Amino acid sequence: MTSMRDLTWFVEHLMTDASVKGIAGVTAELIREGHIPVGTHLPSVRDLAEALGVSPATISAAWGQLKRQKVIAGKGRSGVWVCGDNVTPRPVRFEKIGNYGNNIRADLAMASPDPALLPDLEQAMLQGIQCPQLNSYQRAPITQPLLDAIKPDWPYQAEDWLATDGGFDAMNCIMQTLFSPGEKVIIEDPTATRLLDMLDNVGAKMMPLPCDEQGPLPGALEALLHKGATAIIYQPRTHSATGHTVSEARSDELAKVLIGTRTLIIEDDGIGELSAYPVWSLGRYFPERTLYVRSFSKAYGPDLRLAVLSGPHTLLKRVQSWRNFGASWTSRILQQAVAWMLQDKATQQQLQQAKTVYARRRRQLLAALAERGLTLPDRDGLSIFIPVQSEQFAMITLAARGIAVLPGERCRNGGIQFIRVSTAMLHPDSIDSIADALVLASGQDLNATGSDL
Repeated sequence: MTSMRDLTWFVEHLMTDASVKGIAGVTAELIREGHIPVGTHLPSVRDLAEALGVSPATISAAWGQLKRQKVIAGKGRSGVWVCGDNVTPRPVRFEKIGNYGNNIRADLAMASPDPALLPDLEQAMLQGIQCPQLNSYQRAPITQPLLDAIKPDWPYQAEDWLATDGGFDAMNCIMQTLFSPGEKVIIEDPTATRLLDMLDNVGAKMMPLPCDEQGPLPGALEALLHKGATAIIYQPRTHSATGHTVSEARSDELAKVLIGTRTLIIEDDGIGELSAYPVWSLGRYFPERTLYVRSFSKAYGPDLRLAVLSGPHTLLKRVQSWRNFGASWTSRILQQAVAWMLQDKATQQQLQQAKTVYARRRRQLLAALAERGLTLPDRDGLSIFIPVQSEQFAMITLAARGIAVLPGERCRNGGIQFIRVSTAMLHPDSIDSIADALVLASGQDLNATGSDL
């Protein structure tokens, strides 16, 4: 560890702007330019605050910004030190996915759709270029053809809709627009990797919400609400990590807990129409404070980059205003293409066939695991959730056999150790060898049944 920089040196460089933004910005610049090397201890909050004539809270807030950018680390008696020199905000958890070396023969980390099972986009794109107002600069939130196509199957009567550039784009827009640093946000545990990165980026305080087979636990939600949470984020069907789906009964229980609160409800329906289950949206009870996101990427094609966000007009207007910093609106060509596919019988038949194939591949791996003594519940989605004794042992064991999976640490704040194994593109010839490796990697008592999750 490099020795601490002299307090006087710090004060000389930071006195130009002693605000939270100024202290964080100047310190970041000094780190980036190498004037404060990685490993350097920073002055204590109290000492630096006194020297600059500001409150300790100002220094703590500035250090908090740099911690969120993964530039500094540490707290308490151990002090704070520089741990990196890249001050550009980045999704650290997500960027680690796929970095498994060159010896991987079966990459089962990303639960991505099989390109061979996605609809042919040729006719859809031809329909897309016939969209009304093609090449107009009008910032329409959503095209009328797409709105007409989604409304019949929408899970509640929403006040307003907005097309976005994919589900995660919608979730990022929501967080950037509606969340402030330090805001307490309840998020189910585990959850989607990128959602955790997004919350980190906006500086929200995450409050993990445990789940079981039917979704978030009502009792746990009630306890977290008493701690000052302002929002809850959850996946209403076919969870991206566990595969569980929120039942109608559980949705009703959650609604009872939320009565009398002002908590913002954010629903991330990432798998969309590939799910085998309906959505029991809390928007049925609280349309005035529910934001529901449905992605069409996994079902119709990731290059379409399309999702639809519904919610109260006042909140969607704020999201749209923030989008005006960038592209402002989502391609009308892509909206028209998806609208056409939603109403095209051949495309819908192909979608049903894809769901059948995904289910068969998932069940083939589950059956192979069961034959070897590892029995897991058959849920839904493009992956399976496997509790393990040690994620580190599991990852090393599988990597040695040329297999990459997603470790649970990428998508949880605590809780059970697990791995997520993609089944979307499993080949029948590889299932036995993969099952052998997964059983070994689990390190479990094979007489036990699956986890509660």
